Amino acid sequence: MKVKDLMSTSVVCVRPETSITQVAKQMRQADVGSIPVCDDKGHILGIITDRDIVIRALSEDEGPKTAKEIMTQNPISISPNMNAHQASMTMAKHQVRRLPVVENNKLTGMLSLADIARKNIYVDEAGDALSAISKPGTLS
Repeated sequence: MKVKDLMSTSVVCVRPETSITQVAKQMRQADVGSIPVCDDKGHILGIITDRDIVIRALSEDEGPKTAKEIMTQNPISISPNMNAHQASMTMAKHQVRRLPVVENNKLTGMLSLADIARKNIYVDEAGDALSAISKPGTLS
């Protein structure tokens, strides 16, 4: 099965100058744990997770104010034509739970570990990826 068969296509983006408060509100409204940062043409510039908001913004007294200041720049992305196994191995390798899906340099969707796990044929792969993702890492 390909990524395009599993990914979410109703993806909300924010702009680099969007306030962190607005980013959090959009995450809540869309019920997601990450949100891409895109330019006007739909090119992905970065990604922000709920963890980024806590670690990079809220934990500092005079913390950053905009998406650009806390986003992970040049996030790992995948193609909609990649197979689900490769996508889960990419998540495991980079210890991430969500990946932007990019085609022709434009964001077309997001693939989460949950998207993969929802398909019974990939439950074991999702579990293996989660085990790799959950290994202790370093704070960024």
